[in-house]
Amino acid sequence: MNESSTSQGIRARLQLQRSDFVLDVDLKLPGQGVTALFGPSGCGKTSLLRSMAGLERARGAVAVNGHVWQDDATRQWLPTHQRALGYVFQEASLFPHLTAEGNIRYGLRRAPASRQSIALEQIIDLLGIAHLLARRPATLSGGERQRVAIARALATSPRVLLMDEPLSALDAERKAEVLPYLDKLSERLALPVLYVSHSIDEVSRLADQILLMQAGRVVAQGEVADVLTRMDAPLTRSLPGDQQASIMEGRVCAHDAQDHLWSMQIGAHTAHQLHWTEPEAHYQPEERVRLRILARDVSLSLAPHTGSSILNSLPAMVTGVQASGPGQVLVQLRLAPGNADTHLLALVSARSARLLQIAPGMAVHAQLKSVAVLH
Repeated sequence: MNESSTSQGIRARLQLQRSDFVLDVDLKLPGQGVTALFGPSGCGKTSLLRSMAGLERARGAVAVNGHVWQDDATRQWLPTHQRALGYVFQEASLFPHLTAEGNIRYGLRRAPASRQSIALEQIIDLLGIAHLLARRPATLSGGERQRVAIARALATSPRVLLMDEPLSALDAERKAEVLPYLDKLSERLALPVLYVSHSIDEVSRLADQILLMQAGRVVAQGEVADVLTRMDAPLTRSLPGDQQASIMEGRVCAHDAQDHLWSMQIGAHTAHQLHWTEPEAHYQPEERVRLRILARDVSLSLAPHTGSSILNSLPAMVTGVQASGPGQVLVQLRLAPGNADTHLLALVSARSARLLQIAPGMAVHAQLKSVAVLH
């Protein structure tokens, strides 16, 4: 691995051979933010994470923000305990004889003083666990145990945080408890996070980048909002119609206190605003917000719609059309004018697409029946 490949960012070139499986990847990932590893069971997500951690002895090279952990060409190899990483598993795996604070301080002792960059108080505040410190794991809920496990991983002051389906063992209520804390991690700590998940909802909410895997190889990679709406991406084609969705990000630009209505500006064009009702929210002006729009909640018209309860209607250009199950068509849109990189998916009936003669290059208006605020 040459010097240019070990600068800022994560570089991993790995091959792992098993009797029934081959992992073969060559990755260059951002040095901060959340990158989701997504794909079907058995595609190699966990094997990739374990190989980067040194828990599996794959062939190749691994470097994180300029620090080489493995380079077989120059016979460099750091065992797992010498790699500056935090690892969060599906189960919290806390030491039952230690309190929550004792578990976190165990992680703190793993980091040499020269590398300690995250204060214990910052971690405790970030994960909202001050009231749990004196308790033992057996007295904590599943969500509380997982937050303590994340705190223990962060206490090592890692250069990368590896998370292997950290919410999969939790029920919906406990997941909802933990997700707001995960939202804050990479933003507050400027820390790269590799996040394995089977849940497209988690990926949509948390990830900046997505890496789609199949049969041990990477088949798509890029910004999550782009990969989710690409007609040629395997992810778009593989998701069932009720999970196909778009992600849009923008900044809060207005608030109507009487109607509890918030508005978000997408890009620079004033025609591109989204509105939603959220009575308990307290956003700041210019605060960044991410919304998820299900394709089934987007309808199309050839003219601006009036006399409707639908709040959101965006001018757009059709950029792609493809069949999506019996009697349904998936339409890819680009917001117009401007915002060339902002795409939206609409799932409409085949009959509607035929009657409206929907085709690439056509100007339409996308009507959004509802949006979901992710963060």
